[in-house]
Amino acid sequence: MSTVTRAADTVLDRTLLGYSSIGHFLRRHWWPEDPAPDALAGKVAVVTGAKAGLGKATAIGLAKLGATVRIAIRGDGDAARAEIERAVPGSRIVVDQCDVSLMSSVRDYAKDLDGEVDILVHNAGVMPAERTETAEGNELMLATHVLGPHLLTASLRPKFGEGARVIWVSSGGMYGQPLRADDLQYRRDEYKPAAGYARTKRMQVVLAELWADRLDGSGVTVHSAHPGWADTPGVATSLPTFRKLTRRILRDPGQGADTFVWLAAAEEPGRYNGMFWHDRVQRPTHYLGKTRETAAQRQELWQACERLTGR
Repeated sequence: MSTVTRAADTVLDRTLLGYSSIGHFLRRHWWPEDPAPDALAGKVAVVTGAKAGLGKATAIGLAKLGATVRIAIRGDGDAARAEIERAVPGSRIVVDQCDVSLMSSVRDYAKDLDGEVDILVHNAGVMPAERTETAEGNELMLATHVLGPHLLTASLRPKFGEGARVIWVSSGGMYGQPLRADDLQYRRDEYKPAAGYARTKRMQVVLAELWADRLDGSGVTVHSAHPGWADTPGVATSLPTFRKLTRRILRDPGQGADTFVWLAAAEEPGRYNGMFWHDRVQRPTHYLGKTRETAAQRQELWQACERLTGR
């Protein structure tokens, strides 16, 4: 990337225009090349929450590159599988039952999954209007975005193939929130859905870095990324005002999922570990000093995840 291009990319990033479909359109002219058409032939990918939106778009992108895609979802996945197969004729799509918010479901899923896993995409997401707890007593966003993915990574670790990649789907909203390891279950502060969502997305980025440290030297690569502003069913339901104001410049799900697919298949991300990405470029994890966490807070998060998941 030239100096001028890098400057333009930074301006897009800092002004948030880069989060929009305009940013995607402009960056396509200078970002790294696409993976080879058969880059994932023979590989197995697990994508959580792939019924719709970014998850389904990610599954389509991985299938186009030759991967067998296992969509780990709650409930009926036949419609999602049919849509993916229509988008990628001849693709190999497997529907798996797994409620990522329930640790018991994650354990059962990981135990019963046969064969190796080459790509694991933590995409499942929720944003309830009111504070909600799972049947196991965990706050729902924490369970879905943090605890379940942590446990799934730990449980599938023995099944990771050579050069496996783990990708955490975060959100640009995390930039406005610090790591709150002291209130993981969101009991102390007044519950605000968007803030709670961003808090858990910050946790995901930190966890991806911690997992990268622990898997360093194993051949497994761990990254996190954010999609920008994508027009998904989740945005329409949980952020209707935001969607109304920005819908003309929202990305479609495929544009939002592009970096996740690229991270799973391209050669360049395999040369790094524990990075945060957007539009195929490494991004800072903090822009505000007040959001920076300490080493002690990071360790507190890891220990809490171990305690709450048993792993």
